[in-house]
Order: sequence, then structure tokens, then C-alpha cells
Amino acid sequence: MSNAPFDRSIVDAVAHRPWPLPHRPWAMTQSWHNLLFAHWPIDAALLAPKVPKPFELDLFDGSGWLGVVPFEMTNVGPRGVPTLPVLSSFAELNVRTYVRVGDRPGIYFFSLDAASAVAVRAARTLFNLPYHTADMTVESAGRQIRYRSIRRAGADAQFVASYEPISDVFTAPRNSLEHFLTERYCLYQHDHYGRPYRLEIHHPPWPLQNAEADLRRNSMAGASGLHIEGAPTLLHFARRLDVVAWLPTRLDGAG
Repeated sequence: MSNAPFDRSIVDAVAHRPWPLPHRPWAMTQSWHNLLFAHWPIDAALLAPKVPKPFELDLFDGSGWLGVVPFEMTNVGPRGVPTLPVLSSFAELNVRTYVRVGDRPGIYFFSLDAASAVAVRAARTLFNLPYHTADMTVESAGRQIRYRSIRRAGADAQFVASYEPISDVFTAPRNSLEHFLTERYCLYQHDHYGRPYRLEIHHPPWPLQNAEADLRRNSMAGASGLHIEGAPTLLHFARRLDVVAWLPTRLDGAG
């Protein structure tokens, strides 16, 4: 992983965003490393019932999409608080689809697995996100990333794969499928009281590369009651992305 410090100047570059930055100060930093986007198309009629209201499944050319996304994180911590490597650096793996509320497209997570039990407890407590603790290892061999994740409890949720970039870096063109799947600036979830919220993020445009991957084991979708078949339709890699996040905002305007 890159040891470069977090780039706080990212909040000054906003021309690529689909809507303005929140007026409130951002609250958290994260740096994402060695990330793989593995995507499968899914029949919207099968996927939509898995997405709770008021979130609406977001479609591209009539199809829903499911992503399995392994990566590593550093610089995870609240604004103004020095990050400690033992607490702010860990591997994460999420299973996601794409939703919108009104004119704001975002991400809905079916699951998030992390190697940090502290991060799992914090995300569950603060944001009611479906985090799970997993035993995870990530190794680099030249350009190749070797990733292994096995959830410690609950449903069988394993991901064992190797992947690497195979193209130059590019920015996804607007209105392309790659842009639809990656350029998302919020997530949607319900809090502990069942109230829907939006959590906004900001980052530069994704520095994508086409990728190839060998998925030896992948039961992540099945652990959430979802079914995918065969190899991913699309594979993209990103070496690093710095991100800031805001505290959630309830969709009813309160809180």
C-alpha cells in the first residue's frame, strides 16, 4: 500500500461531482488501496425485493448490478484526530448494489466484512451498517494482489482471489456503465430506529484500470441471500483513492 499522507486538498476539486458538497464540515478520512470492483448484472425483478424502502433500485439499461469489492483501508479516523496504524488500517470487503432516492444515486450495502473488530463494532453502533468481523489476509506479488477473507460467524461468507490491473489508468466517461458503477457519492441505510438516512462522501474521480481476476472462492453474495453465476462481467482495479465522509443525514430532514 502507498504510504503517502492523506491528501486533504481533494475537497477543493468538485467539478466532477453530481451535486454540491454538504455545507457541514466533513467528519472522517479514509484511504482505499488495491481495490477490485467485481460486478455481475442481476435481473431487476429479483434484486429489487432485497432493497428496502424508500431506496429505489438504480438500473443501467434496465439491469440491476451487484458488486463484490475487496480492498484495504488506511487513514481511517475522525477529523482532527491523529490516526494510529493499529486502529486505522485494515482490510475490508463489501457486497453492494446501486440505489437512488430522488435525484441522488448512491450505494446500498448488503454486507461489509472487515478485519478490525473495533471498526466493525463502531460501524454497527454508530451507523447500523451490516458489518461482520472476518479473518483476512492481503498480499502483494508485483502487480498482483492475493486476497483472502473468511467471516468468523454467521453465514458462510468466503472470498479467496488474486487480481491485478491490465490497462493504463483511465477516468470513466460520463453516462458509461463504469461511471454508473463507481462514481457514487453517498450510501443509504436505516438507523437503529428504522429511519432511512444518507451518508455522503467525497473523493476525486476514480483512477480505474481494467483488471483480471481468479476468484477461487466467492460465497459473499450467497451469504446475503443473493444468487450470481459464473465469472464477473466487469472487473476494474484502483490503486488508491482518498475519501472524506460526513455524518449521516436523516431523509425526513430531521437529525
